[in-house]
Amino acid sequence: MKLYTGAIIEDFSGHVGKFKATIRQNDRIVEIGGGAVVVATGGQQYQPVEYGYPESDCVITQLELEEKLDAPAFAAGLEEVVMIQCVGSREPEHPYCSRVCCQEAIKNSLAIKRANPQARVYILMRDVRTYGFDEIHYQQAREAGVVFIRFDPDDKPEVSLADGLRVTVTDDALGRPVELRPDLVVLSAAIRPHPATEAVSRALKGPLNADGCFMEAHMKLRPLDFGSEGIFLAGWAHAPKSMAESISQAKGAAARAATVISRPFMDRSGIVSEVDPDCCAACLTCVRLCPYNVPEINEEGVAFIEPASCQGCGLCAAACPRKAINTRHYSDRQLNTKVDVLFGDPSFEAALEQAGAPGGKT
Repeated sequence: MKLYTGAIIEDFSGHVGKFKATIRQNDRIVEIGGGAVVVATGGQQYQPVEYGYPESDCVITQLELEEKLDAPAFAAGLEEVVMIQCVGSREPEHPYCSRVCCQEAIKNSLAIKRANPQARVYILMRDVRTYGFDEIHYQQAREAGVVFIRFDPDDKPEVSLADGLRVTVTDDALGRPVELRPDLVVLSAAIRPHPATEAVSRALKGPLNADGCFMEAHMKLRPLDFGSEGIFLAGWAHAPKSMAESISQAKGAAARAATVISRPFMDRSGIVSEVDPDCCAACLTCVRLCPYNVPEINEEGVAFIEPASCQGCGLCAAACPRKAINTRHYSDRQLNTKVDVLFGDPSFEAALEQAGAPGGKT
């Protein structure tokens, strides 16, 4: 196994069982190959520009707080902490939930309470999404005295740095503003797809959804697969998820990849499309239409469909204006014959009888 850090994909081609990639690492060009591909581009923390970050050292993110909590004396010296949720997520530009912000806030608030039970911790939130077994941690935080204040998305908290740190929030339950003077304001910043995701998407010809994550082949039937066979997804490349979910999906993607690379040879379906080069006009209709990005124009200037990559959907054969593409076992002649048999074409039945075929209809 080899690890290439800081590498950029220059070219990617091939099909399941035989992929080839050209990568650039610094000034070195390396060609690598494999039978399967696992995409795990990950994500990165959004760097807030709101609530006084990074102007004040008293306004930090949850990740920065977690690093500071490694020193027990830091948490013990805190008297009041305000955490603000959904910073950079669940907004019109980024409507998705990052799924880990609430869990991280509650975990850090419990750490503060364990170090200093007298500390006052307020979590300003739109709602709490500690799904699954993490709901237990939410209950523990309530029992430990952590105060949750709900605010309206149209009336977000305000952080003032003048005359000391001050946070003002309109309590949704009380219906009136509440002023807090904490020692520290902690922002639960969103997670965004890794900047390299778009480049990987172009190289692998894998579509992205509105959130900037890769789309799976089918949400329920093939949640780990690309539309192209032999490429699998794991972690934040697929969608926002916790570390436990990312690990589970990574194990699933590795298992799916193992089913490919463990075979001595690959079985392929006989239902694939093929191009008659003498009829092809290189109009690019098949290239634009194919949902799997299989057809390409070869060196001879005509369309070529790699049989190992073709999924046999037949869209290219149906759309080709010159009928230069044929899908095996589904040619026009075969389909017309089936229709004639189905509806009892007298001429066809007569031809069968003349040929000595038993019976008329089949």
